Amino acid sequence: MNSEYFIKIFKAFKKGNEDQFFQIAWEIIKNEEKKNHHLLSIKLKKILEDDSISSNLNDSKFIPPIPRDNEKGFRLLDVKNFYLNWSDVILEISTRKKIEQIIKELKNEGILKTYGLKNKKKILFYGPPGTGKTLTAKVLSSIIKYPFVFVRFESVISSFLGETASNLRKIFDFITKGKWIVLFDEFDIIGKQRDDPTEHGEIKRVVNNFMLMIENYEGESIIISSTNHPHLLDIGIWRRFDDIIYFDLPNKRRRTMIFDKYLKNFEKDMNINLDEISGKCKGFSGSDIEQVCIETLKQAILDDKKSITSEDLYRSLQNQKDKKRAQKVKKYE
Repeated sequence: MNSEYFIKIFKAFKKGNEDQFFQIAWEIIKNEEKKNHHLLSIKLKKILEDDSISSNLNDSKFIPPIPRDNEKGFRLLDVKNFYLNWSDVILEISTRKKIEQIIKELKNEGILKTYGLKNKKKILFYGPPGTGKTLTAKVLSSIIKYPFVFVRFESVISSFLGETASNLRKIFDFITKGKWIVLFDEFDIIGKQRDDPTEHGEIKRVVNNFMLMIENYEGESIIISSTNHPHLLDIGIWRRFDDIIYFDLPNKRRRTMIFDKYLKNFEKDMNINLDEISGKCKGFSGSDIEQVCIETLKQAILDDKKSITSEDLYRSLQNQKDKKRAQKVKKYE
């Protein structure tokens, strides 16, 4: 074995960098395969693939081995636990009712089965960035007590496109082994239109494979695909989902509620009118308002203030508007 590999893998182990460790391990395996040391490479692969990660979840369930990309050895997904509730996300009433319906159907799946019906398991979230799609998936995970699986698309999309379909199969194999809330965030990366002239045949095959995997999925997990760019999705993708839920930008009432959510634990000047301030940030997402509040709170703490004022909030509000304006300019350059 190349001495450089020894140095790299020892350094990765010393730093506790699991991703780097596996990346180097896969490089070693590929190197041994090139040397026709097939028996050794098979044994090394088996060691990596048998690497089970014990769960730190409350119910102490066993987590199957985390699937990895063969090209670089990166994990294809992360498993996490969240402890959130409905107070952590401010949704439009109709949107929340649709999420509650998913929960109700899951809790009563046995009754539905007796009538030959199935609960909703494949959901598409779409809407502008920062409107609570990912946060809602985490809240759903917390409420139904299913571990949260976040698919890492930067690892799924391989430079060898044939590997991308293989990575997707590994993910679906994993999620059929348990009950999870599975989030395919920025899902348009692999759900692109098959007739997009800028894409070549291999990407189209990946889209076809993904649609088949979604359509044929019969596991017990809830799969959520999320996108900020629904116009990019292949038309065939839409009918593969049991429900499609739109997340819109918050109206004035919800913007006020979001301000109150993030500022409630800090003293506010008696003259602050959150309703008035909310009227000044039309077009802001929940994430934008969160950033305004965080900047305001940090500045107040660093300036040793006992309370925040309207001026503090308006200053942060203007900074966020400037950032959003700069992002728009960058987008159309």
